[in-house]
Amino acid sequence: MKGTIAPLQESKRIVSIDVLRGFAILGIFLVNMPSFHSPLLYIDGAERWSGGWDRILYRFSDIVAQASFYPLFAFLFGFGAIILAIRTEEKGISFPILYMKRLSFLLILGCIHAFFIWHGDILINYAVFGFAFLFFYKMKGRNLILLGSVCYVLPFAILGSLFLILGFFDREGMAITTDSAMMKQSLEVYQSGTFTDIMSQRALDWYMVNNPFNAIILFLSIFPFFLIGAGVAKQGILQNPAQYKRQLKMLSIVSLLLGISFKILPYVTVYHFGTIFVQDYLGGPLLTIFYITAIVLLAEQAGAFRLLHPLSYIGRMSMSNYLFQSMVCTAIFYSYGLGLYGSVSYSKGFVYLIALFCLQILLSLLWMGLFKYGPVEYMWRWVTYGKKPFMRR
Repeated sequence: MKGTIAPLQESKRIVSIDVLRGFAILGIFLVNMPSFHSPLLYIDGAERWSGGWDRILYRFSDIVAQASFYPLFAFLFGFGAIILAIRTEEKGISFPILYMKRLSFLLILGCIHAFFIWHGDILINYAVFGFAFLFFYKMKGRNLILLGSVCYVLPFAILGSLFLILGFFDREGMAITTDSAMMKQSLEVYQSGTFTDIMSQRALDWYMVNNPFNAIILFLSIFPFFLIGAGVAKQGILQNPAQYKRQLKMLSIVSLLLGISFKILPYVTVYHFGTIFVQDYLGGPLLTIFYITAIVLLAEQAGAFRLLHPLSYIGRMSMSNYLFQSMVCTAIFYSYGLGLYGSVSYSKGFVYLIALFCLQILLSLLWMGLFKYGPVEYMWRWVTYGKKPFMRR
């Protein structure tokens, strides 16, 4: 018998997952901020910010955040999909149909974000790759984890080894270079261009990252974490962390030690494309695993939970907060706003980031005190479930 389905009730929420979403929003902001105010797409950040606090904060962000938070978001994406699938099947609702509506809204939202607000959008990729997820979601939990792990580790371990070998024989050829022409063009357009000029530059910047060749790398670096997150949800590991406490602790320690070892590689050996590739594509996901396991374990302790809890308000309206960051930062740095693009140091951008994120925590706390959903989440639910949700508490 067919039933109706409503959005997830607050009493059934897994708070540690909301904390992880909030933490992911902070990490993504940390990675995105220099791209908001500088042509990072066309320069070597380590060379540009090579002295004083700029150097310290850039290396800190590069080690703890770069390439560690889009896998976390992808993991949570797959995790949430399985929770939704379980609930729809309990109600006799077709999960594929419901999920395709959800992904279609996400794709439209991503296109608006990428081409009218900021080029560094992740929503388009998640939406497109989400359609492929429908072919796998019925697999057993352990098989999903195994398949996702193999699909990620195998290609990137091979590529990482190849690039390290090439770097050993041809260090100069693997050096990171600056595209001076594109850097200059970005500075001119975002500093003083018209909105139309900026839209054209945004589209070009988006294509530089999402061209057909890079799309393969993006798929291989994101989709496996959909599968792993889905598998973890099916196994019930994060829903019952006390049952898996020993395994989570061991995984947390090992992933931290290995992750940091890979992440510092370019700074303790030779700085070139090979070591940076290993740093990002092997070290990044290892720290992702550490963040997941550490936060889930900490959320089980009362004192740590009180410190982490404010992140849950960010996480419960993560989509709204993600888009808020783009809208506010482009308004600050682009020519149609304050026009500060290219004139902000890394350390000053870091201060902006902390201030804006603290503001987001406050606004999210106030908003969630009055409403059940963030504004974007409200629209997303309306489209997904086909009926207008009750917004106010």
